[in-house]
Formats: sequence, C-alpha cells, structure tokens
Amino acid sequence: MAWITAGVVLAGGAGRRYGLPKALIRYPDRLLVQRAADTLREAGTSPNVVVLGAEAQRVTAEAPDLPRVVVNEEWATGMGSSLRAGLRALIAEPEPVDAAVILLVDMPGITAEAVRRVVEHADPDALVMGGYGGRRGHPVLLGRAHWVGVIASAVGDQGARGYLKSRPVRVVPVDDVADDLDLDVPELNPHA
Repeated sequence: MAWITAGVVLAGGAGRRYGLPKALIRYPDRLLVQRAADTLREAGTSPNVVVLGAEAQRVTAEAPDLPRVVVNEEWATGMGSSLRAGLRALIAEPEPVDAAVILLVDMPGITAEAVRRVVEHADPDALVMGGYGGRRGHPVLLGRAHWVGVIASAVGDQGARGYLKSRPVRVVPVDDVADDLDLDVPELNPHA
C-alpha cells in the first residue's frame, strides 16, 4: 500500500543567535525556507506545510513560492509550538495523511534522497529518524498514530525529542547523502 506522507518545514523562530529569522537566510542563492520546501517537493512528499512565526509576512513576501503556509502565533514559545501547528494543519487536511516528515529550516544539508530513504518506512505507526554514524537526527518521520502524543509532549524547543526518546525508533542511515549541519550562528554559514 502507498501511504500518504506529508512534509512539514519548521521555520517559525526568530533566530536570536543568528541575528535574524533563519527562514530569511540566503544559502547560497535561495532562502533556507525555500530550500527546505524544495527538498520536500523533490522528495515527493505531499501535502507540504511551512510553519512560519517571526516575521512571517516578510518571509512570505520574499518567498512567494512556498507551499501552504501556517503561521504559528505562539512561535516565541519555541519549536514545540511550531511542530504542534504543523501537525494540527495536517490533521485538518481534507484527505487523510498517514505520516509526516519534519524538516528544520536551519539544516540545509538534508537532501531529498535522505527524505526519500526515511519515507520508504512510512506508515501510520512509524517513527523514523535519519542516522549519522552513531547519532540520530533529521529528517524525522512521525506516523499519524503518534501525532496526538507528539502534540501533547512538544513544548519549548524540544519538539518531538522527548516523545521519540521514550519509544522504539527506526534509524535509517543517511550520512552518505546528507549532513546534519545546524546553522545556529552566521560563522557556520559558508555563504554568509
């Protein structure tokens, strides 16, 4: 059976350590938020949702080609609120979605191939993470059966971390096709 797998880009933060919302960072010639949305499109996930927060109007003005945008009014409380907003948007989709791949806007090294590898294991009960040597990381796939639990536990900047730590998770190696560089500060951006 072919499961319907959606994509969610979490791009709501203010990027305090970086100095501007990471959705607005150029890397190298497109905004990070556009790169993440393109990665999901190229990987074949659908429907796709981009969760914005800080400077949402500016982001949508500078990136008019984004898929469905959800504005998280609680963005200042941390990434957990953006994850909740993204999953709630998928729950409200007219066509049922079986699983969701979560991408963070500030990880431009996550490739469409890495997303496809994780999506190969999609089903409503799946919990899947990309693997980098001995580390678990992104992309993260959450089967629909886990969404209510993730929504209940996603607080602050933890996202789904606590939920995933307490359950069996399939780790799919992606380090040969992706990297997990997190652009927290401008010094990490070779295109800055």
